[in-house]
Amino acid sequence: MYSQEKFTISGIISEESSNETLIGVNVLFPEISKGVVTNEYGFYSITLPQGKYKLQISYLGFKDNFQNINLTENKKLNIQLMEASEMLDEVVVTEKLEKLNIKNPQMSINRLTAGTIKQIPVVLGEADIIKSIILLPGVTNTGEGSSGFNVRGGAVDQNLILLDEATIFNSSHLFGFFSVFNPDAIKDIKLYKGGIPARYGGRVSSVLDIYQKEGNSKKFGMNGGLGAIASRLLAEGPIKKNKGAFLVGGRTSYAHLFLPLFDNDNIAYFYDLNAKLNYKINDNNNIYLSGYFGRDVFAINKVFENIYGNTVINLRWNHLFSDKLFSNLSLIYSDYFYGLELDFVGFKWDSGIRNFNIKYDLNHYLGNNFQLNYGINNIYFKFNPGEIRPNSTDSGIKREKLIDKYANELGVYIDSEHKVSNNLTLQYGIRLSNFIRLGQNELNVYQDDNPLLFNEELQIYEAIEPVDIQKFKKSDPIKTFTNIEPRAAIAYAFSDNTSIKASYNRMAQYLHLLSNTSSPTPLDVWTPSGKYIKPQLLNQYAVGYFKSINENTYSLETEVFYKDIKNRIDYIDGADLIANNAIEQDILNGKARAYGLEFLFRKNEGKFKGWLAYTISKSEQQTPGRTSQEPGINNSKWYNTPYDKTHDISFNGSYKWNEKWKFAANFVLQTGQPTNYPTGQFNYQGISVPLFDASRNSKRLPSYHRIDISATLTPRKNKTRKWQGEWVFSIYNLYNRKNAASIAFTRNQDTFVNEAIKTSIFGIIPAVTYNFKF
Repeated sequence: MYSQEKFTISGIISEESSNETLIGVNVLFPEISKGVVTNEYGFYSITLPQGKYKLQISYLGFKDNFQNINLTENKKLNIQLMEASEMLDEVVVTEKLEKLNIKNPQMSINRLTAGTIKQIPVVLGEADIIKSIILLPGVTNTGEGSSGFNVRGGAVDQNLILLDEATIFNSSHLFGFFSVFNPDAIKDIKLYKGGIPARYGGRVSSVLDIYQKEGNSKKFGMNGGLGAIASRLLAEGPIKKNKGAFLVGGRTSYAHLFLPLFDNDNIAYFYDLNAKLNYKINDNNNIYLSGYFGRDVFAINKVFENIYGNTVINLRWNHLFSDKLFSNLSLIYSDYFYGLELDFVGFKWDSGIRNFNIKYDLNHYLGNNFQLNYGINNIYFKFNPGEIRPNSTDSGIKREKLIDKYANELGVYIDSEHKVSNNLTLQYGIRLSNFIRLGQNELNVYQDDNPLLFNEELQIYEAIEPVDIQKFKKSDPIKTFTNIEPRAAIAYAFSDNTSIKASYNRMAQYLHLLSNTSSPTPLDVWTPSGKYIKPQLLNQYAVGYFKSINENTYSLETEVFYKDIKNRIDYIDGADLIANNAIEQDILNGKARAYGLEFLFRKNEGKFKGWLAYTISKSEQQTPGRTSQEPGINNSKWYNTPYDKTHDISFNGSYKWNEKWKFAANFVLQTGQPTNYPTGQFNYQGISVPLFDASRNSKRLPSYHRIDISATLTPRKNKTRKWQGEWVFSIYNLYNRKNAASIAFTRNQDTFVNEAIKTSIFGIIPAVTYNFKF
């Protein structure tokens, strides 16, 4: 029997070849069935009774590391893992479900590695994070070629997207053809669909948490890729060997360079830059400086130009107070910019959102069976809804500025991970959020605070003229909201291979994306909650069954979820959201709900690896009138949200034929997006006019489906040569399915009859990419 005296083992787990810290590494003591996983900075801490132990460090893609430990005092043990393969990209489908993870209460979480994402065939041959997570259960795309995504029936603006803890407001390049994330610079990706820890707040649907690599502090190296549409290059190396490192990566597209050959003056390209510096001051202190800058440029015949993109900067300080208390302080700046210039009209248009964020998070390892996480997060927002100004001296346009908006969001949280027994584990916490809508130059005041009037004669909503204008200083509070957001999850393990889990989430969202399209566009504008727009409030419940089969060769995950959202806005018929200083005159307040069943079956071992995912779900909204005399939207009845997709089936598989050839394939089948079709037509002075009924989103586009394939050729390596390369041959939409992005109804100029016109973005697209590393 071990002595009751206890000691703590703590340290950092990193990669042997580069000193890159590793997230989610399993630190296991198999003989006593104890273990922990490393946090976002590779740190672990575990407290055990005095004694002799066998320690196993396990992380997929790396060789297991075994240590014999004689625990007689507190011990700091930093361990480096060696890669299991020297291949250019690791062959990984998803993180291995160790026995410890079966008992972990965290659920509704999917994790992908950069190696997985690079193997998934995507449009134009460019590896893509967003298109990869769409293959997971409960996640659907917002339309063909779009980088937006919907999670469990939620809208695009309900997803919190973080890059090194900084908020990304627009995740797409070239209007959705690419995502903004360079897979070469990415280390870890987690998608939280439910069971969201209390440290996250501000969105009600999901959290996509992405961490960039830190850079190689041992030696200099470069890698990249050359494609038909875009190329990328990344360099990393030591600032001071084994103490500090840098990473710089860039991407650009260049298809527009060939357009002049076809007498085409149009331009469409993007470029972005990822950078990171890290330095180890001593064993207890590390600093990091990371950033991202991206821009898209789109122009037509030199008379129209559109520029938009993200900028984020994050300065972080890791401090270890003791072997049981880890802290991270972050100072973050984030800016999303949208610019438009119409030369033939003579004006420029700029809009965007900036935020300044300070957050302090602590991980407190109080005991082997109890970990406490707590922290504070404060974000100051400045919203620029838009500014129009002349682009030349002879322009007839007058400068006009929409009213800037300001807000401050504060979050305080505490979260615990509690192992009650060998079979029962809990995770519970609470977040307190406070949102203050700060002053603006002018705020409309309406009779009875009602900006809309329902015209019973015309059966339409009409704007009401304000009765007064209020003026505020920037520091004046206009409206304050405070919400308590409890979180809880439980896991009960019937054995080392089987468990059931349940979770509950309450979350508040204070920002709203003003968009009446099903797929986001750069012109969409974010606005804060305030006097006329309430924050969205979510309750989500989930129950799941998890099983590891045949020593985790196979795994099965099933989950049932239900969520309801209060204060979800929707737009009256004919709403105009562009350059609107009084958005309250175009919206009504409603509620939403979504529920469904998710199924994920994975093969994790062997030459063939992959997963099959299926989701059956429902997402709908109800927007009643403010009085019994008003119809609201859809006559106050429930209606499909634009992102409701009843059935969603996806398959991803990869097969390693030999050391030279790897093959991969995707299959996607989804119910078509809700839309509206005319129910009839009438003739007016020789013109055929379509008729639409009052039902919203009552029809659907045709079902969406496609198959993608790829083959990766890795030439035989010369062991004395540092250069490594591979060719990736891919075909997107193998059988050339013309999926409908939209269906428009227009008048045929020959027959003068209305007809349906289907718009498809992609057919079959072959691509070749050369990836290299040295």
